[in-house]
Amino acid sequence: MEDKRNPRPVEESSQVPNITLLVLLGLIAALLYVGWQYLKEDSISDNELTNAGTDSIAVIDNNRESPVVAEAASDEESEDQEKVKESEEKKSDSKEEHKKEEKKEKKSESKEKATTKTKVEKSTYSKASDASLGKGETITHVVQAGETFFGIANRYNLKWQSLQKLNPSVNPEGIKVGVTKLKVRVLKVHTVGSGDVLRVIAQKYGVSKALIMQANKKTRDITEKGEKLIIPLK
Repeated sequence: MEDKRNPRPVEESSQVPNITLLVLLGLIAALLYVGWQYLKEDSISDNELTNAGTDSIAVIDNNRESPVVAEAASDEESEDQEKVKESEEKKSDSKEEHKKEEKKEKKSESKEKATTKTKVEKSTYSKASDASLGKGETITHVVQAGETFFGIANRYNLKWQSLQKLNPSVNPEGIKVGVTKLKVRVLKVHTVGSGDVLRVIAQKYGVSKALIMQANKKTRDITEKGEKLIIPLK
């Protein structure tokens, strides 16, 4: 008897394993690709971490070096401050020296003026003679501020030698304000009456009005009733 069963198609059964194989190969390729990508990302992250660590080490090193730089900068600033202080001290010293020199110059000028004034006073002799010292009356003059022995003699129209004779115990260079009292010879102490003016008084005693004003330290031609006027010797 013949077998009437249908034979299996050879072509269809042979195609199924091929498709399955291709699918498997595709999956394997996909898995390999995914794994490669994963490994690539891991290597990138490792590199980033390495770079980050290097940067942090560099930052730490920079931070460690910064105090040294800061110390160097502070040293430079301190040196600059010291230089500024030294220059200021030098300036102050020069100013003090300049002030001292100015004071010395002023003192020397004042001494020169005093010496010149004394010389002028010494050279300006009054016209009152030694013979006239026996006339008139004696008054007491108390030395005032700014006065000198020679100036007092000139005020009362006396020679300084005549004033020295009247005050032999007095040192002309050692008189003191408010302490030294000098004897002075004058012609008269006149008490101003009604109608008395300097011109009339000067004519009365035969002394110039200028000498009367000089002896009484007057700057204006004015008199007051009851005023005491010193009439100097002529």
